[in-house]
Amino acid sequence: MTTLITQAAPDVWVASGELEQWAREKAHPDDRAAAAPLSRRREAEFVASRSLLRHLLRLTVPERARTPIRADAHGRPVLDGDPGTGISISHDGSAIAVAVGRRRRVGVDVQLPLNTVPDGLLRRCLGPHTPKIRPLSERRRAVELAWVWTAQEACVKAAGTGLPGSPWSIDITPGRHEGQWEQFRWISLRDRSHTPLSCAFSAPDNGLEATCS
Repeated sequence: MTTLITQAAPDVWVASGELEQWAREKAHPDDRAAAAPLSRRREAEFVASRSLLRHLLRLTVPERARTPIRADAHGRPVLDGDPGTGISISHDGSAIAVAVGRRRRVGVDVQLPLNTVPDGLLRRCLGPHTPKIRPLSERRRAVELAWVWTAQEACVKAAGTGLPGSPWSIDITPGRHEGQWEQFRWISLRDRSHTPLSCAFSAPDNGLEATCS
């Protein structure tokens, strides 16, 4: 998995890459200090994902590349003092992904397909679409479920609710590249990423422009 950097929509950018590669990057002092109390694995995930995020910021919103990153009241990462620039982070196994949105709320999710897919999990996430996917081979079922799940998870991350927002209840049609959920548009980067990777984002909020100018 090489590093992918792409523009998903106007003022919305996504990057993904390998955890090991980005864990070796020189970390921002704040990020390194915040990761210090974590387990070795969690420290690597934390440092790698924030190093990739700061790299994406340098390319897209360079004036924010060294801004401290903190967690809001819901645990969502935000740029300290800059509510106008949305950020999101995801990691699964060896894969990491980040998103940046200028004057937009964003969510991103990356997912490595499972080795096996229990029928109950398939029904929970795919709902009425399950009969279309159940006849596929185990591998194809796992890949399609991962694509659907990344779109569902990206939506609740953009909304700021995370898992308590019941992402599995969001109706995502298997095979779709994009769609709408509530006030968020979602895009699955099927034509750009071999690993299931999706992002979701709000419409531009012009009211935030004055906050961050």
